[in-house]
Amino acid sequence: MSLFGALIAGFLVSQVYWLWLGYRLAARRIRRLLPRLSIIAATLAVYGYLFGVKFGYWGRHSGTIHARLFDSLTDAPFSWWAISSLIGFLIVLIMAIPRGIATAIRRPTADRVASPERRQFLERATNVLASAPFIAGGYGLLYGRLNIETTEHAVKLERLPRAFEGFRICQLSDIHIGPFMPAEEIRKYVAIANSLRADLMVLTGDFVTFDPSTQRGAVEALAGVRAPYGVYGCLGNHDAWTGVEDSITGLFRQRGIRMLRGEAVPITAAGEWFQLIGVDFQSARRFGPSPAVRNLLGNIEHLIVRDRPNILLSHNPDTFDRAAELGIDLSLAGHTHGGQLALEFISPELAPSRLVTPYVAGWFRKPGGQLYVNRGIGTIGVPIRFGAPPEITVYRLTRA
Repeated sequence: MSLFGALIAGFLVSQVYWLWLGYRLAARRIRRLLPRLSIIAATLAVYGYLFGVKFGYWGRHSGTIHARLFDSLTDAPFSWWAISSLIGFLIVLIMAIPRGIATAIRRPTADRVASPERRQFLERATNVLASAPFIAGGYGLLYGRLNIETTEHAVKLERLPRAFEGFRICQLSDIHIGPFMPAEEIRKYVAIANSLRADLMVLTGDFVTFDPSTQRGAVEALAGVRAPYGVYGCLGNHDAWTGVEDSITGLFRQRGIRMLRGEAVPITAAGEWFQLIGVDFQSARRFGPSPAVRNLLGNIEHLIVRDRPNILLSHNPDTFDRAAELGIDLSLAGHTHGGQLALEFISPELAPSRLVTPYVAGWFRKPGGQLYVNRGIGTIGVPIRFGAPPEITVYRLTRA
């Protein structure tokens, strides 16, 4: 079974569990069968309606790029319930292990006397832990996804010309315009990015999500981005999946923003320059662009300049291994949303994105190059961020 199939199966089982638990609670409080069944039927009807809204069966309109009360009252609570109930169910399963062990080892009389207290403690602990995802999900929905962070990092480059000492590059990534990243919100982030007064602005993909009709709104919302040395970008997997790569490139061009698609441009100052390279989304996996890329970055080897710094805009951080082999000094990526739902403050391994890439967020270095993975500003799947706040990044170049 694929990872996606396992998640779907786990979700369906979790919903059956919570329905069964709800029925048990209703049975304790409502003795008559008919009112009890009426409550269950009403709950299932509301659930079915919200499910249909979430997955586009009704209530959705193409081209939605503004915040709507309808989405706040339907999509948002269902998304919160879906992810929280799944994680809560997994916690219940995990906690069932020590409860089973405690039950199995009840042999001496003294243990049998104490066992009700142990069972009660484990039940309470399970309830507390299972409720934590619902609290965290509410936080991530109402605050975490909007808690923008601006980070600044010094980047040492060996061949950096003296004219670029202190040169600043600002990165915006993973916009995902839609009802939970409306055009109005994007413009706020554009204003924040402009206030950081970077010399160069880069946009690293995923401007849309699944709706190609939102591309014009995304471009117009980002059109206010300004930098003295220009605004450049690359495209992401969602831009490829929705088939807007050519059209959105043209729309950006009309606004003075250049998408680099297997191309390079010299960034020049005081007679010196470095090479800025951009690529479309590349992946060796089957769920990458179609057809899958067999030789990552094979279309840019001739663009690399050996006696100058080379900076790569690549939405997918998995291109870093090949980029380092090619001698690309700095790769700027996005794609992962920092895990979006991450517990990396507990353990670096507790982020869903680690199932598909080792490069989830922040700095990575290996001989030949370095990579920074920006957490982006948008969300995918559920409009929730926890442990992975949205990010605007500024890089200050300096000579090694």
